[in-house]
Amino acid sequence: MRFAIYLLVLGMVAYQVFVKPRPLPQNAVLPYDTRILAFGDSLTFGTGAETGYPTRLAQLLKVEVINAGVPGEVSVQGLARLGGLLETHRPNIVILCHGGNDILRRMDMAQAEANVRGMITLAEASGAKVVLVGVPLFTGISVSTADFYDTIAKETGVVYVPNALTNIIKNSALLSDRVHPNDEGYAQLAKALYEVLLRSFS
Repeated sequence: MRFAIYLLVLGMVAYQVFVKPRPLPQNAVLPYDTRILAFGDSLTFGTGAETGYPTRLAQLLKVEVINAGVPGEVSVQGLARLGGLLETHRPNIVILCHGGNDILRRMDMAQAEANVRGMITLAEASGAKVVLVGVPLFTGISVSTADFYDTIAKETGVVYVPNALTNIIKNSALLSDRVHPNDEGYAQLAKALYEVLLRSFS
């Protein structure tokens, strides 16, 4: 009888140590070991503010968010760069916010679309889930998300954030210059992404 009790206690200890899932940090919404790669250009890097959205998002989610933004990068350069980062960091989620410099420089939108699609293909092939952020297109005095992001999202089925960035760019109080958010703007983008991740992955 005592031996049976001993085995029962031993089994309970083994479960606590080796089997029972580790608890999440307080207020966490994703598993503690989730790794997110925030990939893009200056809008990801955080140009125009002291703190970009990846740092703020990490604080909200309480997981690792890697800032892989390169100011001035166009989509063909991003496509060439992404594979190495996926191999190095092995992210669970990739937040893709790219193509803004193609738009500003009036480059070929069909090629920009193809490059963004290529980034999604690479990320998904690595096992990561993709969150696509729509980037605004400036047409005269109006600002709206470039159509090809909607097309990509519908055809690929990735998680899509169509207007969060565009709505920020429309609000001069949230900008540091014509195309980059200020600290409050990036904070709002981080909050919008937090809510999307909460709905999609928690």
